[in-house]
Amino acid sequence: MSLSRRNFMIATSVAVGGSMALAACSSGNSGGGGTGGAKAGANTYTGKSVTVGTAADSTGPAPEIAGATKGGTLRPIGMDDFSHLDPQRIYFSWNSQVGNLYIRCLTGYKIAPDGTMKLVGDLATDAGTMSDAGKTWTFTLKDGLKWEDGSELTVEDVRHGIERGFASFTTEGATYVQNALTGSTDFRSVYKGPYSGKHLDSVVTDTAKKTITFHLKLARPDLNFTLAMHSYGAVPVKLDTKEKYDKDPVSAGPYKIKQHSVDKSMILVRNPQWDPATDSIRNAYPDSFAFEFGPQGLAQTDRLIADSGDDQYALQAYGNVPAERIQQVLTDATLKKRSIDGLLTGLYYYAINMKRIPDLKVRQALIHAWPLEQIRTIYGGPSAGDYATTILSPDILGRVKYDAYGKLTKPQGDPEKAKALLKEAGKTGQKIVYAFPQSDTYDKTKVVIENALKKAGFTPVIKPLDSTSYYDQIQQIDNQFDVMWFGWAPDWPTGYTLIQPLLDGRTIGNGANNISQLNVPAIDKEIDKDVVIPDPVKAGAAWAALDKKIMTEQAPLIPETYQRRFYLYGSKVGGSLFDPLFSASVLYKLYAKA
Repeated sequence: MSLSRRNFMIATSVAVGGSMALAACSSGNSGGGGTGGAKAGANTYTGKSVTVGTAADSTGPAPEIAGATKGGTLRPIGMDDFSHLDPQRIYFSWNSQVGNLYIRCLTGYKIAPDGTMKLVGDLATDAGTMSDAGKTWTFTLKDGLKWEDGSELTVEDVRHGIERGFASFTTEGATYVQNALTGSTDFRSVYKGPYSGKHLDSVVTDTAKKTITFHLKLARPDLNFTLAMHSYGAVPVKLDTKEKYDKDPVSAGPYKIKQHSVDKSMILVRNPQWDPATDSIRNAYPDSFAFEFGPQGLAQTDRLIADSGDDQYALQAYGNVPAERIQQVLTDATLKKRSIDGLLTGLYYYAINMKRIPDLKVRQALIHAWPLEQIRTIYGGPSAGDYATTILSPDILGRVKYDAYGKLTKPQGDPEKAKALLKEAGKTGQKIVYAFPQSDTYDKTKVVIENALKKAGFTPVIKPLDSTSYYDQIQQIDNQFDVMWFGWAPDWPTGYTLIQPLLDGRTIGNGANNISQLNVPAIDKEIDKDVVIPDPVKAGAAWAALDKKIMTEQAPLIPETYQRRFYLYGSKVGGSLFDPLFSASVLYKLYAKA
């Protein structure tokens, strides 16, 4: 999932949240540690804090939160509006965060107060039954599931949500299930979606038994994790408005959308058709959520520090405490008590457009030139996270730490090495168009990046882009950008969910996440080989080896940081918990204090 999961897109982070002292924050040039923490479950990969739950774990209602009270309005603040609300077009943590309030999938994650997680049945009675070595999966729907209009949520609606992922207008969502069902990354050439009146032969429903069975072309022992992604959320067959559904989706969760003023605000109110007895994941304490869009991180933080009026019920929903205020928050006991923080499990990086920068030495020069130290200082210094040097993030199974470009030794950049490589390539002075999403923070990092590129012998051209449409712009294969800021978090903690979405050449296309447009058939073959390795330890080692091979032989991206985020909330907000899935607040566990 991109961080955007998009891309701190849709990720199954396994960091435990909480108000942690500065001394406990990531620091130094460690670049993360160890070789990862994921391990094998009974029939699938799971992370160190993720287990697979039982049918009992999947039975609602969700456990009550101590001290929580019903009623009131909470006021999340976001820098941007949601770019998509249609489940099949959601692949961005921010969109997924609100999606949790109205979208339901076959499976989902039950989050405990300490941040540990269980994969459980959400719409399904449990986390699914696997057979045929991972090629067949069957799920049974719970009783009592309804849409916001009171109509029954059926297995046909679940199938419809899967099949919509093949439609021509849903290019922004995840593609794992489509690939597995068809055996092809070019899945739309196999099936065009449900609007022609045809169904996928590989997805079988039984209305009487309320079952849905997936017959995969490619074995996927972790399909139950994949189906927890909002890209595979149910959509009512009878209420589907195709492209227009993105503006007015139908709710199956505890809240429904009442009003949406684009780029200004959105209000969600209770969905009276949601039955908590069917939901072991979500609480629903507030009467409504009133989202406000626009304020940047510094403005958000200062309002929450002041804690007056309606802002007592406000929270930073996705824009975190900026560097200018981190020390104030950490050293003021009152503010620290009103904050949460946690480590992200993914990677912030800069994609190098290989279509526009085909010379390996130029790409390597960019990596050497990049000013990681100056960028992290703007983020807040060591407390903001660790320098990144690998594609795989530290908690990925089998991840091995390496530093192929000496970034831990010279995090400020090595302009002389960059100049030498440019000279060897005959590219001294090459123009580099750098694109980034406009915000207070990235408007500052552009300055140090521009200076570093000039110092290294490049001619930089800086392109700030509208943050709401940023991903849609850079995810065009004919874009005019050479280097693009990006972020990605694993959809579940294996190397496949980082390397395949970002670097599989067969996924290149408009709306896809291979922003670098790396297209090397030998790497694609290695991805196919590694994903079916049955032993998770051996698979982890294979992904780690491929990570290093890609970075040393292709250099398609510039790793930046493994980040920590800090969020403030108002004094009347209760139940605040760092979301280990989307690296933000768990909205459905919050309550308004009297």
